[in-house]
Amino acid sequence: MTEDKNRSAESAVDLEDMVASSDTGARKPAGTPGKLLVSIAAAWSLFQLWVASPLPFVVGFGVFNATEARSIHLAFALFLAYMAYPALKRSPRDRIPIQDWVLASAAAFCGAYMFMFYEQLSQRPGAPILQDVIIGVAGLLLLLEATRRALGPPLMIIATIFIIYSLAGPYMPGILSHRGVSLFGLVNHQWLTTQGVFGIALGVSTSFVFLFVLFGALLDKAGAGNYFIKVAFSLLGHYKGGPAKAAVVASGMTGLISGSSIANVVTTGTFTVPMMKRVGFSAEKAGAVEVASSVNGQIMPPVMGAAAFLMVEYVGISYVEVIKHAFLPALISYIALIYIVHLEAMKANLQGLPTSNPPKPLVRKVIGFLGGLLLMMITAMVVYYGLGWLKPVLGSATPWVVSVALVVIYIALLKVAAGYPELELDDPNEPIFKLPQTRPTVMVGLQFILPVIVLVWCLMVERLSPGLSAFWATVLMVFIILTQRPITAIFRGQSEMAEDIRAGVLDLWSGLVTGARNMIGIGIATATAGIIVGAVSQTGVGLVLADVVEILSMGNLMLILLLTAVLSLILGMGLPTTANYIVVSALLAPVIVQLGEQNGLLVPLIAVHLFVFYFGIMADVTPPVGLASFAAAAVSGGDPIRTGFQAFYYSLRTAALPFLFIFNTDLLLIDVSFLQGIVIFIISTIAMLIFAAGTQGFMIVRNRWYESILMLLVAFTLFRPGFWMDMIHDPYESVPPSQFVQTLGDVDEESTLRLQIRGEDDFGDPLTTYMILPVPEGQTGQERLENLGLELLIEDERAVVDMVAFGSTAADLGLDFDQEIIEVLAPVDRWIKELMWIPAFLVFGLIVVMQRRRRNNTSATAAA
Repeated sequence: MTEDKNRSAESAVDLEDMVASSDTGARKPAGTPGKLLVSIAAAWSLFQLWVASPLPFVVGFGVFNATEARSIHLAFALFLAYMAYPALKRSPRDRIPIQDWVLASAAAFCGAYMFMFYEQLSQRPGAPILQDVIIGVAGLLLLLEATRRALGPPLMIIATIFIIYSLAGPYMPGILSHRGVSLFGLVNHQWLTTQGVFGIALGVSTSFVFLFVLFGALLDKAGAGNYFIKVAFSLLGHYKGGPAKAAVVASGMTGLISGSSIANVVTTGTFTVPMMKRVGFSAEKAGAVEVASSVNGQIMPPVMGAAAFLMVEYVGISYVEVIKHAFLPALISYIALIYIVHLEAMKANLQGLPTSNPPKPLVRKVIGFLGGLLLMMITAMVVYYGLGWLKPVLGSATPWVVSVALVVIYIALLKVAAGYPELELDDPNEPIFKLPQTRPTVMVGLQFILPVIVLVWCLMVERLSPGLSAFWATVLMVFIILTQRPITAIFRGQSEMAEDIRAGVLDLWSGLVTGARNMIGIGIATATAGIIVGAVSQTGVGLVLADVVEILSMGNLMLILLLTAVLSLILGMGLPTTANYIVVSALLAPVIVQLGEQNGLLVPLIAVHLFVFYFGIMADVTPPVGLASFAAAAVSGGDPIRTGFQAFYYSLRTAALPFLFIFNTDLLLIDVSFLQGIVIFIISTIAMLIFAAGTQGFMIVRNRWYESILMLLVAFTLFRPGFWMDMIHDPYESVPPSQFVQTLGDVDEESTLRLQIRGEDDFGDPLTTYMILPVPEGQTGQERLENLGLELLIEDERAVVDMVAFGSTAADLGLDFDQEIIEVLAPVDRWIKELMWIPAFLVFGLIVVMQRRRRNNTSATAAA
């Protein structure tokens, strides 16, 4: 027993080291240096809160423009990287060597150079002096070293290759050669403008990501992490394989507030993995379930491991749109993982943990569930329409009235919580004989939901920027951390006011420090990824890569997608998710869109960015380097490589989804009505569950090989019914280009035509591409053509663009003078593609009947 405890204590220390070395920095100096380290981290958090708040504009002091804020942000990140991350494995952990003080100070100065000399630099744009170049070169070298320390060598090596490629362009072989850039030009582009290090990625880290990471850290320090885990276990722990289902839900809820899959594995896995093993899961399977659910936490809106905010900038759509497109695949993926866990439990006939809830008949359970759902819906409607009515009545006083109402609701929730015993932090090594009761567990932490509601309200209803929304949610979170202990203690009649307030202040301080330390890696990663993005824009290597990919894939879009997926996985083995997403999306997203257009598949940009992001996340799972799998193996005591392969097997659904939503954008809720969205959600969920049963080889009983194949075929048909319907009936008919105007007049208003265009690219080379032309208003074809801002020259069956009005729809689509329309595809009336769901469900029904018969036969034989 003592040995077990010692081993688990050593394991806990190893885990702490793993999370520290990958997320927060492994160094914990004692004495004054330690206090200075945490003070600077807290100062960084306070600076970011100040920049995000409206206060600078109210008081007229401390207003920073975007470039200045990025510069200070990077200075903090660089200083803390050298302070918190040792140079080598053998470097001291309990003190900071003198050379690291020097490097940290020099790096911080280089990072803050744009802020300190902003006016002088703005007066000599594109003309750096020797001092600028020296600072820029030193800054780039120190940033690369900070990257090596905080994130390991891979990202540093890739960034170095791109710097060398920029300088050595003329000496590169064949297709890779370019005219090269001078040292002055390189430094100017990378360090003194917003094209390189201080580009969009660092801007997103500064404006949005920090506040969400800080919000998550404060929520965790307030006790929300423990609350989420306890709620998940009290709700699901008693079902078949219950602890594993609870692990999926707990990791999903933790993923809402955490941007790191490794931290997510350790936070929830420390509690869930031992419980999974207790009900019969092997060490590898318990670890794999935790990895699969924790890594999926990064695809769960609203934070999505920082990528959601980057997509806002790179794709050019609002944050709400990004969340709308990302939500359905993430939810389907989580539901499918719960089902996979259920199948594993069925295979091995595993039971749940004993529940401590009083037994209830099924009718009461259903009524209770529906009643709770109805209450939530009524509350949501009252809040939405009530506030909508109050705003015009109260005018400028609305924020104050809403704030008072929030405080009243918060105090009422604390009053409710005080009537139940406080949640204790469990020792994961102690056996659990009974699960916590659901009602007391849920009631004791309802106040943690308030900041999440404020965040969602500000984002979705008020349509504030993500940064300002996170600021107001964080303000409420700070208020909760400081007041929840003293107020709850007063309601319980156990008040020690001074001690409770002191504990709240310590929690707040700890949250500010943790938030900043969690951000070091992200800040460094986004800055270094900026070097790669800057090199792509300065050298034109993106166009070269497009040619290389097109040659390798022979113009086949499916091969391009496979190459992109493999590249994301390979880069993801060494790069953090955020950096991986920036690099691959900068290099390959435009290539996929362009080659898709040339092949007749018009892929929305958001679909390509989500595709890249999903495969970047998969790298955290994929052996041999999946860090999340190593963390889970350290918790479970299993083999890391076998855990990784099992987790990859569980995550096949996450790998399949990107291919499905590239070819069927309905999954991303693009151009679908509310009712269509509900139908798509239901059918897609069923399809993903069938896919899970097919890949796991088990549904009601163990699958026969042909049943698994049929299940995968059924799932594919439900996901992409258009594939089969297009074979039966072509959705478009080809019209001669000379009849373009007539066809434009014949089709319904607000429908679309597909055009194949022949023209030239930016370099004068021949280019054939497809585009979708929206049909505008107008009584005749000629009137609609004018509304598009387009004039055509029709001669000898040819249609040539003669004139494109500036700022018109046609100009926005990319139509240009002297392009030739070589094919017009008009939509035709045909059966709706969803009819293909009928034969798919019939085949699935046949499989269910066959498996039920086999199960009944087995039961009868066993009984005999």
